[in-house]
Amino acid sequence: MNNDRIDKIIDKHHGEASSLIQVLLEIQSEHHWLPKDALKRVSEKLQVPLTQILHIATFYKAFSLVPKGRHEVHVCVGTACHVRGASRVLDSLRELTGIKPGETDLDLKFSLETVNCVGCCALGPVMEINGKTYGKVTPAETIDVLKNYE
Repeated sequence: MNNDRIDKIIDKHHGEASSLIQVLLEIQSEHHWLPKDALKRVSEKLQVPLTQILHIATFYKAFSLVPKGRHEVHVCVGTACHVRGASRVLDSLRELTGIKPGETDLDLKFSLETVNCVGCCALGPVMEINGKTYGKVTPAETIDVLKNYE
């Protein structure tokens, strides 16, 4: 991400330090992570210490300081989903992608995360990809679902 693009995002928020989180969210949305160079530029432009930005970026789970895949896969491991087989869905995803929760594949295609609840317990086990929810998913169905994101 170049400085011009970062500057446009900052200018859109009138260069106000109070918009720091929104600026970081937009950078994360476009780039799938927060590169150090981008954070340094935000620090300079908003006149917020880099240490404060890093504190915020590590506090909120929405942010990542390491590259993420183009497709973020979240598997619910809350009680209802766990009881209905979320661990089998996770095992299937590990086999298909070669990554464990918290990891990103080498092609930067998929990042895999577990979440405690996505709020639709009746549909468990639940998997979300890029915000789209797949309910009552079986391990075999994960293959077909992932094919949609290649």
